[in-house]
Amino acid sequence: MTQRFKIILKSIGLALFLCSVPVNAQLLQDTAALNLVKKDIDYIYNMKFANAREVYTKITNSYPGHPIVYLLRGIMTYWENYPLLHTSPSHDSFEEDMRQCIKLSEANNNQAYEAEYLLADLCARGMLLTFYDDNDLIMEVIPLTTSTYKHLRRAFDFTAVSADLNYFTGIYNYYREAYPKIYPVYKSLALLFPRGDLEKGLKELQSAAVNSIVLRAESCFLLSWIYLNYENKLQESLFYCKTLNEMYPENDLYLAMYVRNLLLMKKYNEAEKLIPALPEEQGNKFFQAQYIILKGIIQEKRYHDNNLALQYYNNGLSNISLYGKYGNEYAAYAYFGLSRIADDNGEKHTRKIYRKEAMKLADFKKINFDK
Repeated sequence: MTQRFKIILKSIGLALFLCSVPVNAQLLQDTAALNLVKKDIDYIYNMKFANAREVYTKITNSYPGHPIVYLLRGIMTYWENYPLLHTSPSHDSFEEDMRQCIKLSEANNNQAYEAEYLLADLCARGMLLTFYDDNDLIMEVIPLTTSTYKHLRRAFDFTAVSADLNYFTGIYNYYREAYPKIYPVYKSLALLFPRGDLEKGLKELQSAAVNSIVLRAESCFLLSWIYLNYENKLQESLFYCKTLNEMYPENDLYLAMYVRNLLLMKKYNEAEKLIPALPEEQGNKFFQAQYIILKGIIQEKRYHDNNLALQYYNNGLSNISLYGKYGNEYAAYAYFGLSRIADDNGEKHTRKIYRKEAMKLADFKKINFDK
């Protein structure tokens, strides 16, 4: 399974859970509880886990035993330990919470609450699929993907017109057409599904990014991803990266995306100011490795200091190699940089070796900072 498909799975799962369902809901028709869920998600996305736990306690007191309590706790575990590796002690509790959410959701026999429990079920499945794919646990991905399809199809029976649902329909409309065009190997598979509409999908995602109640961040993330990697429109991608950074300034994933896009647009001064000046022993080691590689790009491209850039690239590669597939994207950026430096030094064979490694790791080969 590719990085692109993983992001689609995660996004669909979270979208299905967070959408405001106007029919036959229990918790999601409880305005106070829904506001708490939104607040909890916002705290989690902004890496404010102490605040998130306080809100989570209020939710569990109001809805003990509801699938949502396991889902929220699992999402919190996922982000607090990001990137969540299969070797991490926290992966057991994450999987247990998601499996319990699925079990409770599927045990529901009250048709009046079917939509709500279906949404929780699909979200837990999406999060589990993301975790399994991130860690190359293919034998876990295949059966879960197969059993999830019928639940995903059932979700179409509960759609309604809302800004949040524009996100879900936008994903389908866009990727149903874009994915097989970029990856022709999936054309035959795509024929099994109803046609989508690229333009309509983008408009629906744009509407969700502006008007949705709880899915604005997810919409901005997907739009930034699509405009960068599929549409080759850097200015549009930058806009949504900046929006995400403003919404969740403590989220390093969004900050790194923002800095990367600024560098792609050669806005070196602005990008350099945003990179945290934390010592390497502080903060999340995964994101520290990303920032080190981004600093290498700045040294190479802005200051033309290949020696210092070389140090940053090698240091970043050493650190990010600990995170497996999670680190492939930024490792590719470093290898592209090393190949350019080798070329400048007249080391043609070394340039080819680094270039080959970069191409192997990069999902989107054109995002390489060569220009």
